[in-house]
Amino acid sequence: MFDKENYRNNIDSHPLFQKGNEILEMVIQITDLIPETEDHLNTIKRIMLEDALMLTSKVAGAEGGDLYDLRMECAALIRKAARNLMVQNHTLEMFGFEHTEYFDIVRKLIEEYRLLFIDWVAGFDKWNYIVDDWGLFNPPGIGPFDGENSSL
Repeated sequence: MFDKENYRNNIDSHPLFQKGNEILEMVIQITDLIPETEDHLNTIKRIMLEDALMLTSKVAGAEGGDLYDLRMECAALIRKAARNLMVQNHTLEMFGFEHTEYFDIVRKLIEEYRLLFIDWVAGFDKWNYIVDDWGLFNPPGIGPFDGENSSL
């Protein structure tokens, strides 16, 4: 039986989830400095907030799904979101945001997150999987045609 409270407590105490929350809080503080009248900057703000939210929501999804292919898919989306965040200060600067120096804090937090991420992914159980018939997120040595569930 799924124990929602236990799951929530485990996610809340997960180091990667906690660091993702730190990043989200910092991104919120920085993007709160964007004037509402700046259309381009508000578009960037929305994108940054979406990327920052991915750092926690996809950890929760991976931990809840537990299958290797689902965890790797979440990990790939986390990596993409984190890399997007790393370069957003250039976009902010291009559109005239005055406080890009604060973004160095986000970059430092993302580097800390990246180190936790490496350990997290290394701990994925490669033998708890369903064959990914698209071939992207299978464990090493497993191909898209290796399982009974292949739809091709």
